[in-house]
Amino acid sequence: MTEQSSFEDGSITSDEIAYYHLRAGGVGLLITGCANVNDLGKGFEGELSVAHESMLPGLSRLANAIKVNGTKAILQIFSAGRMSHSSILRGKQPVSASAVAAVRPDAETPRSLSEDEIEQTITDFAKATQLAIDAGFDGVELHGANTYLLQQFFSPHSNRRTDRWGGSLENRMRFPLAVVDACAKVVSQAGRPFILGYRISPEEIEKPGIRLSDTLALVKQLNQKPIDYLHVSLADAWGTSIVDQTDKQPVFEKIQAVLAADLPLMVVGHLATPAQVEKLMNANVDFAALGRELIREPKWVQKAAAGDEKAIRYTFSLQDLDELKVTPPLLHFLRTAFKKGFPISTDTRQINID
Repeated sequence: MTEQSSFEDGSITSDEIAYYHLRAGGVGLLITGCANVNDLGKGFEGELSVAHESMLPGLSRLANAIKVNGTKAILQIFSAGRMSHSSILRGKQPVSASAVAAVRPDAETPRSLSEDEIEQTITDFAKATQLAIDAGFDGVELHGANTYLLQQFFSPHSNRRTDRWGGSLENRMRFPLAVVDACAKVVSQAGRPFILGYRISPEEIEKPGIRLSDTLALVKQLNQKPIDYLHVSLADAWGTSIVDQTDKQPVFEKIQAVLAADLPLMVVGHLATPAQVEKLMNANVDFAALGRELIREPKWVQKAAAGDEKAIRYTFSLQDLDELKVTPPLLHFLRTAFKKGFPISTDTRQINID
């Protein structure tokens, strides 16, 4: 839920507080956009940070703004790794598991993290979790998806290491599982209930890259960890393999087959209407995640619960920016990088929610 509206140093703005507050109160969990756990983890301008104690007052304001009518405030924490740029990092080289550039335009070759830096990054995730607890959040989500650092260590494309942090599938799982363990230890000492979620992207198109067999092995390991939900990041909740076009089974069903019975599953992807959400949840998915839908319709859940679907906005008008608390940076993102996924009412492109 990138909204690119934080200050340059990653501290929260009043615009963000208003944006999240407007979307709270109906959803069970409100997960923030990703917040970097250290300065080298920053992936884009306007990104929220949970890297320093100085962020605590603003984070507390954010947590309080989300906790409306029982909505749980979840802080998503991450490191961008190689999905950054020296211009974003103010001249510093991006980092990753190995010195392998991402397959995308203008990608810079990162430097490989040292053993000490890996251990420090694990500690940074744990410190970020503690800061979230101190700020009053109800949980954190470890962002191990969307090609960011946790996924980069898991991926055979971005991880070419020959030490204990790379090589075999077992070694490539070591870093993300170590982060889970470190954060879980902090949570166990919180003194109150605190949610720990983990987000994955099941496959990569790169060669070599993550395949479903790799992901299912990771899920089996996560089954044994004290996490509270598994969040599967998909472009389409019912999507099939992006690598094997002959495989017609939805990816989430493959994950369900190996997921522990007591580990809730969250699925996101092209869920716009109440009927689409109901269909997914009837397939024994515990949590249906809404992304772009909450941008254009902050009261989606309340209207669906009231049987007032006709009032749900399925288009986005530029006349509604103030009402929806959409900032100029977020609007720019929606009209550029996210243009294909977020049609605007005045566009000539056809808007299709089926």
